[in-house]
Amino acid sequence: MSNGEEKKEQEQSSLYGTIIEPAFSGSTSFMRRKATRDLDGIDLVVTGIPLDTATTNRPGARFGPRAIRAASTHMAWERPYGMKFDPFDRLAVIDYGDCLFDFGKPESIPGDIQSHIETIINQGPSTLSFGGDHFVTYPILCAYAEKYQTPISLIHFDAHSDTWRDDEEERIDHGTMFYKAMKQGMIDPKKSVQIGLRTENPDTFDFNILDGDWVHKNGIDAVIDKTLSIVGNHPVYMTFDIDCLDPSYAPGTGTPVCGGLTTHQAMSIIRGFMGINLIGMDVVEVAPAYDVSEITSLAASHIAMEMISVFASKPEFQS
Repeated sequence: MSNGEEKKEQEQSSLYGTIIEPAFSGSTSFMRRKATRDLDGIDLVVTGIPLDTATTNRPGARFGPRAIRAASTHMAWERPYGMKFDPFDRLAVIDYGDCLFDFGKPESIPGDIQSHIETIINQGPSTLSFGGDHFVTYPILCAYAEKYQTPISLIHFDAHSDTWRDDEEERIDHGTMFYKAMKQGMIDPKKSVQIGLRTENPDTFDFNILDGDWVHKNGIDAVIDKTLSIVGNHPVYMTFDIDCLDPSYAPGTGTPVCGGLTTHQAMSIIRGFMGINLIGMDVVEVAPAYDVSEITSLAASHIAMEMISVFASKPEFQS
């Protein structure tokens, strides 16, 4: 074995550090992290939830996890630009692979997703999940609510509120999850923030809404300050629907809406959340069939890295 091959093998077997490998070859695990289901000593698990049966417009988000992973190889050789630390020097992160479920038994899917997440978080690590449509966040929240036994703060980036009334317990829909989560006491709307909305819903249910117009008018720093004042040190789950971005930045999604955030706005806002009590996160609704030159998947990868960096800023990971 040559010195170069030996060094590469050592890098890929380590749980820490940046792994340097050409984007066009090698593993397509997220950011070249080790692909394993061994959770011993792990801080954060990346996992895919390839479901899009709750989609109401264009399908295809089931291919999102694979597309985000592939796009991340373009970024894996360096730490996030402008970041004062490499999150992978602080965190042991693995790619756990995808949640498995039986598409022929849709009634079992929410429970399968919840069990998948519970298997991970009940052994210690937190999760970064890739959808899939936005419904997947609901069973994920069920798992976190069961673990934390307290209403969670939600930081929700989206073009849509996803709080449409739906009292049918078994219904699978990507526009009603946060109504159900709020109604069941899993999230506290008064300590939660929805950012980037630009579609109508007459019921706010006491969520704090910083819609797209508010973001553009008041700016990045105002969004950060307002959000931090609301969530405080409460346990926070962060969910990012890629359609929060304007379609010019993220065309590859099922329900695009014009007037959205830029990638710079979204990434800067998330980076401004350093130090929050982040317990879990996801990026959803990437549908690569409608993408152009991977720009949606690449945006999702960058947003995911900002989330990981925020998670790594927690006091327990600072040396």
